[in-house]
Amino acid sequence: MPTEVVDGVFDITSLVEESGKRYRVFLFAEGTPTILDAGLAQSAETVIDAIDDLGVVPERLIITHGDGDHIGGFDALVDEYDLETWVPERTTAATETEPTHRYGDGDTIGRFTAVHAPGHEPDNHALIDEDAGIAVMGDAASGADQRGLPAGYFHLPPAYYSKDLNRAEESLERLLEYEFDVGLVFHGSSVTENAREKLDRYVNFPGK
Repeated sequence: MPTEVVDGVFDITSLVEESGKRYRVFLFAEGTPTILDAGLAQSAETVIDAIDDLGVVPERLIITHGDGDHIGGFDALVDEYDLETWVPERTTAATETEPTHRYGDGDTIGRFTAVHAPGHEPDNHALIDEDAGIAVMGDAASGADQRGLPAGYFHLPPAYYSKDLNRAEESLERLLEYEFDVGLVFHGSSVTENAREKLDRYVNFPGK
C-alpha cells in the first residue's frame, strides 16, 4: 500500500525480501505526475498496481542511476503508461525502450533540478525541488536505520554496495548548496523533517 510521506508524494514499496531489505519507488502525484525510479524488474507489477490504486496516471519517469533496483522496471512502466523518460547521461544500463531524454548535472526536469552525486555509483543523481523543499537523494545517502541506527537521520550508502565512499561523502557537501526540508531515500527510512539541517550536521561534524 502506498504511503503519503508528504502532501502529494507517495512512497511505494515494490518488494520486501525475507531479510527485511525493502525496495521502493516514489510517485509525485501533483502537476505532471512523475515516478522516481522504476524498482526491480520482478516488482514492476506491484508498482503498477499501487499507482492504479491511487487513481493517478503518471506521465513521466525519472531514473536516478542505473542499478537494477532503480531501473529494472523501466520497460514495464513505460509499456504500461507510455511515459516520457529521463535517464542520466552516464547511465549505461540497457533498456529495451530508448529513454526520451538524457540528463546531467544542473538540468531542470519539470519541478526538479538534477544534482550529480557520484560515489555510490558514477551516474548517481539527486533530484531536488526547492520550491516544495524536497530532495530525492537517489543513493547519495541512505536512512540511518538501514544500518541499525535510529530512523530520521542520514548515513552514507554502505561501502559493500558502493564504488567510492570518499566521493560519496563529497557529494553530500554539494547537496547542502540547495534548500530542502525533506530528504527521500530508497534504502532505510526517509527524513521528513529538518533534512538539510541533519545532513549539514552529518557532513560538517565537529573537528572536521
